[in-house]
Amino acid sequence: MRLTLTTDTHLPKRARDLPAALWSAIDSADVAIHAGDWVDVATLDALEARSRRLIACYGNNDGAALRARLPEIARAELDGVRLAVIHETGDAKGRPARCDALFPDIDVLIFGHSHIPWDTKTPRGLRLLNPGSPTDRRRQPSCTYMTATIESGSVLDVELHNLPAR
Repeated sequence: MRLTLTTDTHLPKRARDLPAALWSAIDSADVAIHAGDWVDVATLDALEARSRRLIACYGNNDGAALRARLPEIARAELDGVRLAVIHETGDAKGRPARCDALFPDIDVLIFGHSHIPWDTKTPRGLRLLNPGSPTDRRRQPSCTYMTATIESGSVLDVELHNLPAR
């Protein structure tokens, strides 16, 4: 099962559209995951239309229309992997222990907010993934998104994709 992970798209404030490479990854994925800060409903509509399956939550910059359609925390089980999608996990300091305590029944937690790519495991083995942002790199060298594969209950081939400068 192929996954494409994104967050913090901030359309149309940070860009007019998602980068073509991200759209291509979404089109070819079995599951698209968005960890919030869409900003506009049109992006949600487009991802719903183009995704085979979309798992998503809202972020702190998302208004009432997006919050009415999306949960604060999205949960799913994909081929035996229990995952959750949330926008904010708080400060990086203490994140592993905090996420272990908040998500004891989850194997993979996908989050956003910081625009900083992140791929670590907590002491109990919870995989923490933040795909960065495809439209607002902030202090990062480039805009990013992630892809991953789930097979037989395992998360494999997590890859961070750097997007070309605009």
